[in-house]
Amino acid sequence: MTIDLEAATREENNAALIAALNETSPSEVESSWVLDVINDAEHGRWIAALGAEAIAELQYRFVGGRVVLLTTWVDPAYRHNRVAAELIARVLDEVHESGKKITVICPVVGRFIARNPKYLDLIDKVHPGAGAYPKQETTAGDHDEELTAFENDVR
Repeated sequence: MTIDLEAATREENNAALIAALNETSPSEVESSWVLDVINDAEHGRWIAALGAEAIAELQYRFVGGRVVLLTTWVDPAYRHNRVAAELIARVLDEVHESGKKITVICPVVGRFIARNPKYLDLIDKVHPGAGAYPKQETTAGDHDEELTAFENDVR
């Protein structure tokens, strides 16, 4: 299951997921179901599965030793059940255990971190990403060429 979203669809998806995040308190990150979260490293995504059914994913890439979190998708039938919140929390916990930093492209992940500040220390201070929320200040020349080209490709 690979999700290829057009820009307008991606924005609708992000808005729906952010609205769902806003419906829960910051401490509520467990979904209504028992989810398996699987790192599908071959395809660069973490998948949230309910039994054998993949119901959500968070796409990522490694750039310069960082984990770049690209986009989050949740099957519309499972939205408003904290699936995105649980997926993101479990991914961030896994990244934290690895000792890596993150660059946030996905605004859903950025909003989740803003609501759950215990994850703020994961954001790379030099390369926070376009989706980091609240916006972090960077100085001119901080972005390496590889990340800048990558961010332009995913917009």
